[in-house]
Amino acid sequence: MNKINRALISVSNKKYLVEFAQKLSAAGVEIISTGGTMKALQDADIPVKYVSDVTGFPEIMDGRVKTLNPYIHGGILAVRDNPAHVEQMKTHHITPIDLVVVNLYPFKETVANPDVKLETAIENIDIGGPAMIRAAAKNFKFVTVVVNPERYDEVAMMIERDGGTSFDFRMELAREAFAHTADYDAAITRYLDDKING
Repeated sequence: MNKINRALISVSNKKYLVEFAQKLSAAGVEIISTGGTMKALQDADIPVKYVSDVTGFPEIMDGRVKTLNPYIHGGILAVRDNPAHVEQMKTHHITPIDLVVVNLYPFKETVANPDVKLETAIENIDIGGPAMIRAAAKNFKFVTVVVNPERYDEVAMMIERDGGTSFDFRMELAREAFAHTADYDAAITRYLDDKING
């Protein structure tokens, strides 16, 4: 059972977000977040730390660059039972991130509109989100990744009961996460195929 002390939440689909974050906060989990998600949590009076306060760097380029940072990816990807990784985390003041809750910009919904402009479609291609999802899924031995809001209750219940999640459950969520990013990339590929061949 891996204890969850710190969560990064950055979601486009905010379904069940507040209820889930309330449960995490009540269980003593520190939450860090990005712009829109952070505002939703603040509006619900849920303690949340801005990702820029973690990275020491502002969100830039209209939000294109915000989580692509060693303080985020180091916190997600560190192998917690590797002494060299642990030492590097100490040296560089990187705090582990135990739970990554991310869903992606609504690319499919955006391009479902037949009148959507190419520029709009491009801006709805998520970069930081898939990077965090894949990092967390790769490191599922230590990190829990959640891409589906329908999983929130199950995750919260486990944290409330056990303080963390089981290895088998994390592997299951990792498989779901990789399927999610694969489907997302496939949708982008289909859209660009249509543009090239249309």
